[in-house]
Amino acid sequence: MRFNELSGDQIRQRIDSVQAFNAWRDADREFRHSYRGSMHWQRKPSGEYLARKYAQVWTQVGRRSTETEQIAADYTSQRTSLRTRLTKLAKSLDGTRRINRAMGLGRVPDIAARVLAKLDENDLLGNHVVVAGTHCLYAYESRAGIIFGGNLTATKDIDLLLDVRQRFTFVMSEVKERGFIGLLKQVDSSFRKSRSYNASNDDPYVVDLIRPLRKHEHAKQDPELTLNPGDLQPAAIEGLQWLVNSPKFEEVVIGEDGRPIRIVCIDPRVFALHKLWLSRRDDRRPEQRRRDALQASAVAIATRDYIGLKFDKKELAALPKELLDGVSVLLKPIHDEVKLASRPTAKGQSTKKKPKSK
Repeated sequence: MRFNELSGDQIRQRIDSVQAFNAWRDADREFRHSYRGSMHWQRKPSGEYLARKYAQVWTQVGRRSTETEQIAADYTSQRTSLRTRLTKLAKSLDGTRRINRAMGLGRVPDIAARVLAKLDENDLLGNHVVVAGTHCLYAYESRAGIIFGGNLTATKDIDLLLDVRQRFTFVMSEVKERGFIGLLKQVDSSFRKSRSYNASNDDPYVVDLIRPLRKHEHAKQDPELTLNPGDLQPAAIEGLQWLVNSPKFEEVVIGEDGRPIRIVCIDPRVFALHKLWLSRRDDRRPEQRRRDALQASAVAIATRDYIGLKFDKKELAALPKELLDGVSVLLKPIHDEVKLASRPTAKGQSTKKKPKSK
């Protein structure tokens, strides 16, 4: 399997874009966390008090004094300075967007990029949800300096894996009131709940919220994981517990509009092993199994030959035998395995290889 490698100019431009994005993101997070809102003096019968407004809530800092006057002066000065810096960094970042588009570096579909940016803005990405499924390939190719073929990356939906080890809470108060569907509507007002676990916009582009099927779970809905009334309820799927427990992979990718975005997804080795496992399941449609196997092969080769991660069973010891059994397959060319997984079979016929006669 061969990949299109980025040119030297493309690699340099990508490095510049990532640096510009990281500088802007750090400043943006500092501003939102420390200087969002305002600070004012409030006059009361008992005197003047310094108060700060954040998320529509006023908090009293203290009565007017030399100390509170200094607090107000420092806050105003630092807030103004940071806002000026943020404006300059945003302008620089916008400059990289145009070049990225011209050089063909924009890869992530626009709506997916905007959803990822909104998740990151609300401190959900990497903390409560990670990306699973096909969109992970954009992170892997970005780290590897290659471009996967459209047959591997084409999709009209994004899978967001919910970490069930912690409550799914929203940091921003305005999002708390509207839930996950409210967050999606901030990205695109046409998003509507389609099924209990997903939403789609007018494109249509689908956002799926999924979670691991718990051991001995029988109920269709776990009350402990119920979000706000009317909000999306994550779909329970077998095998996802391995992904939640696996190492995470963080990278900066570039959207179709040229804007860099942070993505947090599954470790590429685990992704490849999980896809290989899926390609052997009888409950998957033949075309799904074929694509699973092709993605497993492509990601395994990119991981080994370009990213430089080893399929070391010691490093992957937390994975179950069902996945680790695929390591020996992924360590060698797996074109035969791809053909095996995708070959149509007669009803009741096994897709497993017959043992070679000795």
